[in-house]
Amino acid sequence: MSANPNQTKNNKLVLKLAAIVVGMFGFGFALVPLYDVLCDALGINGKPSDTAAVYKAIEIDESRLITVDFITRINTGMPWEFRSETRQVKVHPGQLNKVSFYVKNPTKTAIVGQAVPSISPGPAALYMNKTECFCFEQQTLQAGEELLMPMQFYVDPQLPEDITYFTLQYTLYNVTASADFVAMN
Repeated sequence: MSANPNQTKNNKLVLKLAAIVVGMFGFGFALVPLYDVLCDALGINGKPSDTAAVYKAIEIDESRLITVDFITRINTGMPWEFRSETRQVKVHPGQLNKVSFYVKNPTKTAIVGQAVPSISPGPAALYMNKTECFCFEQQTLQAGEELLMPMQFYVDPQLPEDITYFTLQYTLYNVTASADFVAMN
């Protein structure tokens, strides 16, 4: 008995569609690593370390002056006020510096916030060392509470000579729902 020609065509079509679905699923999993590789290759991956650096007394390079700008953003749904007390600092590589960020919860309920940093240009992120930062952990502010949050850092003297200026941006997110979920479990 010979196979029905329509049945053979349908089987081939089903196999092709199944292969496309599997390929799309695999591509979805590969997107994050591909994005990271692409950002690294283009020098736009400005993710600083999320752990505290240990400052050791190192020689300060007083022949160089690096300008660091601080920008703050509030993500949609976060009702806090958030700003840098210092918009810009000029630092020598190796010098320990301290800046503060102001936050206020103007609502009538406690809110948990998380600040996520990014640095531009991306390669400068490798040389930005934070020894103390509010961004390392979530911050809970009660209703009406305001706070000055410190950030202490130094720029590694190994910073390439062509980088004389970079921007550190913090985006503040409302993570109350996920913090409540973790607290309940």
